[in-house]
Amino acid sequence: MISLTSPVETRAHGWPAGAKLGVLCAATVVLFAVKSVAWHAGFASVMLLAYALPGAAFFKTGLRRLWVLWPFALLVGLWHAFTGDAGHGAVIVMRMFTAVGLANLVTMTTRLSDLMQVIRWLVSPLRRFGINTRAIELAVALVVRFTPVLADKGAALTHAWRARSPRRARWRILPPFMLLAIDDAEHVAEALRARGGL
Repeated sequence: MISLTSPVETRAHGWPAGAKLGVLCAATVVLFAVKSVAWHAGFASVMLLAYALPGAAFFKTGLRRLWVLWPFALLVGLWHAFTGDAGHGAVIVMRMFTAVGLANLVTMTTRLSDLMQVIRWLVSPLRRFGINTRAIELAVALVVRFTPVLADKGAALTHAWRARSPRRARWRILPPFMLLAIDDAEHVAEALRARGGL
């Protein structure tokens, strides 16, 4: 599997994965506890500054990965504007943007193998109850790895549709997208079986 880690080296690359995940959890709790628009605007600005500090290449890559949030942000914003609660909608959008941005920052500065070591340590107590923790570890790794892969394939399908038709793709790319996802899942399952499975 291709790593999600950014090739642009930052100071955060050398920080322990467990510490970064702990800070991420604490920051998420703070984001959900605060209701002020001004505070959330500040949090989002700090998050963007964290992306900008390592340089333009790192900043552009980070924003490109966050761009997939715009449909959700638009939907939430329009709904709260329609219901007359635009301030609450702005808080929700900025909270989502900041939380996902911080999580993406962690994956960009942490190797997947390091993240999995932390997950393995966290779920190790479950082994006492007979739970197969290897399956949990693998599920987390697959979700982390294949979410951006599927997003890229969805974008490629949209571009292919635009190149062949003046109409907007909308729901029409869903069937081929679902087939691509199922095909990827089958390939991964075959690869796991070939290596002895779980």
